[in-house]
Amino acid sequence: MEPDKRKAIREAKIADFNPNENGLRETGIFGLPFGEDESLIVLLPVPWEATVSYAEGTAHGPEAMLKASRQIDLYDEILPGGWKAGIAMKEISETWHEASHDFRARAKMYFQEFGSEDIISPQALENLKAVNLASEILNKWVASETEALLNDCKIVGIVGGEHSVPLGYMQTLAKKYPAFGILQIDAHADLRKAYEGFEYSHASIMYNAMQIPQVSKLVQMGIRDFCTEEAEFTESNKERIKVFTDYAIKQKLYSGSTWDNVCDEIINSLPEYIYISYDIDGLQPWLCPNTGTPVPGGLLLEETIYLIEKAIDAGKKIIGFDLCEVAPGDDEWDGNVGCRVLYKLCLLAAKGS
Repeated sequence: MEPDKRKAIREAKIADFNPNENGLRETGIFGLPFGEDESLIVLLPVPWEATVSYAEGTAHGPEAMLKASRQIDLYDEILPGGWKAGIAMKEISETWHEASHDFRARAKMYFQEFGSEDIISPQALENLKAVNLASEILNKWVASETEALLNDCKIVGIVGGEHSVPLGYMQTLAKKYPAFGILQIDAHADLRKAYEGFEYSHASIMYNAMQIPQVSKLVQMGIRDFCTEEAEFTESNKERIKVFTDYAIKQKLYSGSTWDNVCDEIINSLPEYIYISYDIDGLQPWLCPNTGTPVPGGLLLEETIYLIEKAIDAGKKIIGFDLCEVAPGDDEWDGNVGCRVLYKLCLLAAKGS
């Protein structure tokens, strides 16, 4: 579709839309009337959780956030009227949702023997192989979907699902950008190699991202749960990885530094082009109690948004983002918080693109 036609369709929908009627609309994400064609930002939901290593539920994250998103007031001080740029979410793939359920079951059968048996049975190893193959196919699907969207001049956001799911998108961005950095907001370093045997584990996403040569820098913040292997990997890659652990951040704040000063230090570690990888468990657990691996401590939503907006004001450009590990519980709290994080990321991407 020609750009002028897309603009005309978007403007017609804006003219016919009342942004004050939140909670009354059953249309698209955030209750917006836009389709994929006329939207600047397109969200790709990936309902996958085959490799999670603790609590389950993140495969239901995209659906929970979509449902809760229609309660959001669209006015936001980050970018008043930013919704007019157009935000749409692609349909949640039932095929991948069902596949996630099936391969999660195979992963659990493998887990029954992993770590408890001296010799793992051929059937357990077959299940491991099947999950690894399915994860590889998923990565290729994400890469294909995001490449088509990037070629259509969209800003793409991945909506997980477990944190392994954005790898294909990162690989696609590497075709477009000769160098870019990743800003990771997370409780975990995710730098394990093939954690528990899963080559594309949610705990290995940043290790796998670091295999992409175009990723010139990985800046991690909020990290407060990591192992010796990850600490050693970080130490051996000091030129490419900068870690701001939750402990180190709190030490600075408790000794008199300001959040603004901490943000300056983080921003100075980033290159011009940045991809934001936002694991919801980077936040304090009361904001995401049903996420798969919650950890005490962490960040406030406002702190992360302040950082990203300050980075944009410093000239950093957002080339894409993901939000992962949102898992609904028995109420709508996690979906509610998750969709508000997602909306902020969309507005920041529109502002900082």
